[in-house]
Amino acid sequence: MNPPVRRCAIYTRKSSEEGLNQSFNSLDAQREACEAYIKSQASEGWRALPARYDDGGYSGGTMERPGLKQLLTDISLEKIDIVVVYKIDRLTRSLADFARMVELFEQHDVSFVSVTQSFNTTSSMGRLTLNVLLSFAQFEREVTGERIRDKIAASKKKGMWMGGSPPLGYDLPEAGSHSLRVNDAEADIVRMIFKRYLQHKSVHALVRELKVKDIRSKTRVTLKGRTIGGQPFSRGALYHLLRSRVYLGEVPHKDQSHPGLHEAIIEAELFDSVQVQLDENGRRRKATGKRIASSPLAGRLFDTDGQSMSPTFAYGRGGKLYRYYVSASLQRGAKRDQQDNAPRRVSAATLERRLIKTLTRLLPDLQVEPFELISSIEIHIRCVELLIPLKYLNKVNGNLATGERVRPDPAESKCLRLTLPWRMQTRGGRTDILAGDKNTPQPDASLIRALRNAHAMLDRDSEKRPVLQAAPISPWRRNLVRLAFLAPDIQRAILDGRQPDHLTLALLMKKEVPLLWADQHRKYGIGITD
Repeated sequence: MNPPVRRCAIYTRKSSEEGLNQSFNSLDAQREACEAYIKSQASEGWRALPARYDDGGYSGGTMERPGLKQLLTDISLEKIDIVVVYKIDRLTRSLADFARMVELFEQHDVSFVSVTQSFNTTSSMGRLTLNVLLSFAQFEREVTGERIRDKIAASKKKGMWMGGSPPLGYDLPEAGSHSLRVNDAEADIVRMIFKRYLQHKSVHALVRELKVKDIRSKTRVTLKGRTIGGQPFSRGALYHLLRSRVYLGEVPHKDQSHPGLHEAIIEAELFDSVQVQLDENGRRRKATGKRIASSPLAGRLFDTDGQSMSPTFAYGRGGKLYRYYVSASLQRGAKRDQQDNAPRRVSAATLERRLIKTLTRLLPDLQVEPFELISSIEIHIRCVELLIPLKYLNKVNGNLATGERVRPDPAESKCLRLTLPWRMQTRGGRTDILAGDKNTPQPDASLIRALRNAHAMLDRDSEKRPVLQAAPISPWRRNLVRLAFLAPDIQRAILDGRQPDHLTLALLMKKEVPLLWADQHRKYGIGITD
């Protein structure tokens, strides 16, 4: 009686691509030896499968190999009974990776055979021998890695460039050389970046300037013909560039730096000045880092387009710290569209204070911190929407104020959606939060103050009509005094807080106020009152 057929898959691997273009290469030699071994076991029913599982130019220390992936896939599909290799380390050099493979082999009743190391994994002795040999293979790989790292360290101590992408300002060494070559055009850009940073004293400002000037990172072409780089500078890339001691003519290695064979393109005095400024900014960020990191809404706040709003900060007069939540696009340096009136930047303190006050009113018996209830917050122009646990629906529903709404969220079955009628009014990049719906009076303090200052610049004649005291000497005061000549009903609307959302001080000061009241009504969208 003939034995059952045992389907044998031959796996071959070579670490480097050298010699693979030859008519008979290392992969062919491995396969030929494995086929001869399978033929010697023909009486046991062994048959070599025609499919090839070859990996040329792939390291045995990784599982990311196309031939190996196909082999494991076919094992999972139960197309293979025996895996045959020339040597164990052809399959893998990692003991942990091989342990996972053996688990898959056993799961699908697949044996493993090495041609030059006669054993298989169907017996306990074979598995023991295999683990011992694989341990030595991994040891050899680690020793080889240590030798390579020691050689690189010794070469860098001599100032040699030991590979990798060249930084902006330099090109790769010529053949047979280990010295970077200065790229004059790029070197001028690097010097400009260092000088402009000292003038701005801010990487954020430098990022914006480089974007306006369309200055990008270094472009290079890989050996496979793929073009990489040429992207706008990010903050991280600029920090790395400004800290790089390569520009001093040095070769860094771990936490040390050695005199290099290449020419410096940044003077030591300029480089040191930049490092001092970077360190000073770093200390400043560290001093405020805890306060910024503790922003309780981080990761849960989104603007009207669904972009996350992350915490950031700025310093005002006297070093006062102001915290904000800013949309991701602006955080990445994008310029705000002048037609965009969506709230992209919100005062963190104001928003957090209003949320605490509102949630405490809606849930007076709450036993946890109010912010712990919130799953997410969406900031819209005319409202703020919160997701909180559904179990609070009845309690919240009984304490709602005018304009507030609550309902089960259709997308999140365990949450309710609480809508708060908070209007967002943006002035030049700052967003004010106005509580109440559109019918609730919302006095604009800055607009009212400007209106009063405009009237203070006027005298009254015998008939109590406004008369200008003297011609204002500054453009600002010349624009400001126009507010005193707004139509009476427009001024009353401003004092009552019932002006339209778009009627802001910035609008009135930016464009000329029409002389005729009818033109003012049409321009500012306020109806004429009799």
